Amino acid sequence: MQFMFLIHHDDEALAKAPPTMWGEYAAFNEALTKAGGTPGLRLDPASKGRSVTRRNGKPELLDGPYADTKEQFAGYYMLDLPDIDAAVQWAARCPSAQYGTVEVRPIWPTRSA
Repeated sequence: MQFMFLIHHDDEALAKAPPTMWGEYAAFNEALTKAGGTPGLRLDPASKGRSVTRRNGKPELLDGPYADTKEQFAGYYMLDLPDIDAAVQWAARCPSAQYGTVEVRPIWPTRSA
């Protein structure tokens, strides 16, 4: 079963994280690789992004994140695991769980015809 880990950070809290966090991430990525996963991808801060909607056929552009919240989407991992309990155990090991939130979501299964 595939799961996506959505990492949400408060940019201020992340800026205060000790430099050792990056070593923790290296160890986490290595453990994921040994378990058959692949390292995740980190995103630039939400302030560097754009959000696009389309209303009445016209695109509307918003600088930065769509939602005005303290925590912003910061990156993700994709993992193939046996169940949600295994996914939660991996998410708890993610260094970002100490400085933000790691949301675990199952991937919607595709059905072949």
